[in-house]
Amino acid sequence: MLQKLVHEFKFFNAHPLGMRTLLLTNLIYALVMPIVELFIGAYIMRNSSDISLVVIFQLAVYTGIPLTFMINGFLLNHFPIARLYSLGMLLSGVSMFAMMSLDNLDTLGVFLAGLIMGLSYGFFWANRDFLALNTTHDANRNYYYGIETFFYTITGIVVPLAAGVFIATTEKNGWFGGNVNVAYYGLTVFVFALSVFASILVHRGQFQNPRKAPFLFLKFDQLWNKMLGLAALKGVAQGYIVTAPTMLIMSLVGKEGALGVIQGVAALLSAILLYVLGRVTGPKHRLLIYGIGCSLFVLGALFNAGMYSALGVILFVLCLLFARPLLDIAYFPIQLKVIDIVSAKEKRNEFAYIFNHELGLYIGRLFGCGLFIVLARYVSEYAALRYALLVIAVVHFMGWFAMKGVVKEINTETPMEHR
Repeated sequence: MLQKLVHEFKFFNAHPLGMRTLLLTNLIYALVMPIVELFIGAYIMRNSSDISLVVIFQLAVYTGIPLTFMINGFLLNHFPIARLYSLGMLLSGVSMFAMMSLDNLDTLGVFLAGLIMGLSYGFFWANRDFLALNTTHDANRNYYYGIETFFYTITGIVVPLAAGVFIATTEKNGWFGGNVNVAYYGLTVFVFALSVFASILVHRGQFQNPRKAPFLFLKFDQLWNKMLGLAALKGVAQGYIVTAPTMLIMSLVGKEGALGVIQGVAALLSAILLYVLGRVTGPKHRLLIYGIGCSLFVLGALFNAGMYSALGVILFVLCLLFARPLLDIAYFPIQLKVIDIVSAKEKRNEFAYIFNHELGLYIGRLFGCGLFIVLARYVSEYAALRYALLVIAVVHFMGWFAMKGVVKEINTETPMEHR
């Protein structure tokens, strides 16, 4: 066993310094993401009777991301990419401090806190995507995203479990004078400290900025237009995936302790599976992996819609824990390969496609979040959480056929010896 681990470590070290530094930075920041995604929503629900505020926060996040992508494109002409990348990580802690400082959670305050978080995500993802594109190549991208998703999945076990137990124990034992919000303040400090550490680490990568060139365009190659359609479908699903598990668990299963335990139950098996997939699969397996991820999403939504109970929610979350990383490990390498092809064909800055892709995601996210808000406020929360989720899962599954067309065109554009 030890020999196997040494072999894997040597395999990791055989890759370029930039790729390794980026992965290690993302590992540190991966400890932050579950707190941001899960417990911000739980904090809003604990301190407000309006469940739609969770989605308003998420909508604000999604609004801030493409705005920051555009700002980041201009700033890259003046500042090192590592500095902008670290700024994104630090802003996540600032957003949580802003949320905790609100005396009363209202629509405006929650939206502003979400907008700051959107700025954080924007600086983080815009620069992370470009660095991933330029520190990897098509042959090792399954491994890169397998390792990265492995990190995120492992932290998805440890962080929600530890943070959930910490919050639940605080409430049960009356720590901090029985004020559970103090536990949230402690988690916020933890997030900020990790963000500082990750920000320091990223500067070791000696990363290069993209070349100075225009990045705002309206017309693109037909292959890229197909990728944008897939981005919109992915965005629609994200509008529900990020918020629905928290709200379903809080409504039907239990409080934060259950939230952390459930998220950690199946994540270990998922992490092992992802590492293995990243090591043994190649470009030819991506469409199959994507199809399995889509199918698991639909299956989980069927469990939730058919049962709409604690058991149904648990089964949904279990399916989602496998579906999300499978979708990512297939989707992102395909996206980067399309950028390789169309940027060479159109002779444009790669960041132009990273920015444009984020706009496609935003359109989908806007629709997904908007649909939830309308259903929750004007129909019922029951319909928003039970039935709309299934509809979105089925629509997302239809995207597999579009992905099939994209992969076929990639194979046509790519010489056989380079596949």
